[in-house]
Amino acid sequence: MYGYESFVAIGDSFTEGLNDHLPDGSFRGWADRLAEILAGGSPDFRYANVALRGKMLAEIVDEQVPMALDIKPDVVTLCAGGNDIIVPGADVDAVAEKFEAAVAALRAEGITVVIFNGPDTKQLSVMHVLRGKVGIYNAHLWAIAERHGARMVDLWAMEALHDRRAWSDDRLHFTPEAHRRIALRTASVLGVPIDGDWREPWPESAEQSTWITSRRSDLEWTKVHLLPWIRRQLKGESMGDGLSPKRPELAPFLPAQPPIVEEAVIRQDSATAS
Repeated sequence: MYGYESFVAIGDSFTEGLNDHLPDGSFRGWADRLAEILAGGSPDFRYANVALRGKMLAEIVDEQVPMALDIKPDVVTLCAGGNDIIVPGADVDAVAEKFEAAVAALRAEGITVVIFNGPDTKQLSVMHVLRGKVGIYNAHLWAIAERHGARMVDLWAMEALHDRRAWSDDRLHFTPEAHRRIALRTASVLGVPIDGDWREPWPESAEQSTWITSRRSDLEWTKVHLLPWIRRQLKGESMGDGLSPKRPELAPFLPAQPPIVEEAVIRQDSATAS
């Protein structure tokens, strides 16, 4: 361990780990990867992840933050509000105010709090229209971090996330390699030594690294991902309805085995690049 004996991750699908799949169908994600780094092989390190896909900020504040306050771990990561600000007509300032109240409550207990700003959506076809709202929310988050002494993981400035290979087909969630890099970045923000470089350029690829999509692909994405999301919003439903957090209690951390194919692909890409 590196001075941190316990870690609680709270938030939505980003922190739950979509779409960093494990062989059993569950998700690994940057938070599990970070827990493995923080544990440093120690059996005494404890970790909980109560994040759940589809959660809005109010639900995270009402359901997850009190759990973290009761546990009082050494570290809490909090990423929330993204699902709120993408709703048409959302008041970004009001969302930021509620987020700040959560950060203030956690910091008042002496907990090290790590927050994340939103990634730059400039190169994401269709999703780039949200860039202005994400930028405004990020400005609030930087101010909140400064006022309360929280640590900031600057996803917006992570060049590695500007590559299309960092994003899943849904244009909302990250790929396993992106989760790995985000875990490394978060560990560095916490001052923990890391084995790897989150800044490392992606391997050379015959495919273009920019988001160039056709009208047909945009229509397919709208049908498969956007319209179902709109229907859920209109019905007051969530992707997380009926689901439970993957690690609801603070317990010793045993890292799950990653899919063999992931490691093989990484090695193959590295070999191709060299």
